[in-house]
Amino acid sequence: VQLQASGGGLAQVGASLRLSCVASGHTIRTYTIGWFRQAPGKEREFVAALGRHGTVYKDSVKGRFTISRDNAENAVYLQMNSLKPEDTAVYYCAASERLIYSTRSEPSAYDTWGQGTQVTVSS
Repeated sequence: VQLQASGGGLAQVGASLRLSCVASGHTIRTYTIGWFRQAPGKEREFVAALGRHGTVYKDSVKGRFTISRDNAENAVYLQMNSLKPEDTAVYYCAASERLIYSTRSEPSAYDTWGQGTQVTVSS
């Protein structure tokens, strides 16, 4: 499977963006899909994941971000509302076919990564 992330851009504080992660080569219907982000000089961090166990979010994005899946489009989305400057990062989507639930927030648990899309939130 290959992943293509898109939808990033420049947004003002409080605005919204929707990131898309479109898969090709194989259906991701049964995969766990995660969104991660990496700010300059920082480690890549978990943002959200969607899998057979449901959804899970990083605490700082709960209530603002929503991860969802569209099986017909073979895609996963990350709706980001009420954006803050600290949300600025390159966002990556990742897929795992047989993810162990306890490792869902660990980058090493994912097999396939998209190329990343830049999100910049300006105040």
